[in-house]
Amino acid sequence: MQILITGGAGFIGSHLCDRFIADKHKVICVDNFITGVEANIAHLIGRPAFRLIRHDITKPLEISDSLDYVLHFASPASPIDYLKYPIQTLKVGSLGTLNALGIAKAKRAKFLLASTSEVYGDPQVHPQPETYWGHVNPVGPRGVYDEAKRCSEAFTMAYHREHGLDSRIVRIFNTYGPRMRMNDGRAIPAFITQALEAKPLTVFGDGSQTRSFCYIDDLIEGIVRLMAADFNDPVNLGNAEEWTIAQLAQAVLKLIQGSADALKFQPLPIDDPRQRRPDLAQAKSLLKWEPKVSLKEGLTSTVGWFRQQLPIAR
Repeated sequence: MQILITGGAGFIGSHLCDRFIADKHKVICVDNFITGVEANIAHLIGRPAFRLIRHDITKPLEISDSLDYVLHFASPASPIDYLKYPIQTLKVGSLGTLNALGIAKAKRAKFLLASTSEVYGDPQVHPQPETYWGHVNPVGPRGVYDEAKRCSEAFTMAYHREHGLDSRIVRIFNTYGPRMRMNDGRAIPAFITQALEAKPLTVFGDGSQTRSFCYIDDLIEGIVRLMAADFNDPVNLGNAEEWTIAQLAQAVLKLIQGSADALKFQPLPIDDPRQRRPDLAQAKSLLKWEPKVSLKEGLTSTVGWFRQQLPIAR
């Protein structure tokens, strides 16, 4: 296949580029590098199966090549990013999605949207099935990301119903692994960086809020399976093992420093979800998929990568 990936130099997008090229496909990576990182795809530059287009997908893009699939992964995805780039986040979820859908329609290609568990907001249903409509504050500071993704899902389903576009929607729960940016504000890279620098780990609130953490290799396998499935409604992908943020911080400290008592607590951000865990029944039934990498295994691999990057970043 020939596959176009918007946001292809980002954390998840770059891992998808690697997977598709390893599977003997051709990849066109589109990225404007607001949050994407050139080092993520540097090893692919110059390979015949890979092409990079520096472009902001919120603006029209002409593609002369034939395409089999368009994957729309372009968007700031961490709180520190979408709070810094609120307008860009809203634009890439609306105009960017519209442009990516237009390319897929023109090329008669299949389309996959990277959505997020943030469409569920601060959920009142736990765990969250795909049938849950969510509990989102549209005018809060996090609303720029939550509503951008909800808008992009609505656009995708409209193109599916109105134009017969063969589309997929993946709702991605917290994912981690190599190539996360140290300063992207999410819990795992923040905790690892602070622990490696022998600093106290910053925990927001009392640390009792929960998340589930999926290793990047598991997520990529789930996305590839979803691409091949004949299913157009949203599908959750993530890990159903639930951890409090305090437990996660202690696990990182124990892994890096051998102790688990260097925490400092800060006020909880506005609209921060109290709990988050995917209902994976649909993914298990439809895709015959479930995560395999334990948190300890995934953290060990991620810490090893961060150790290599820390001297470079500092």
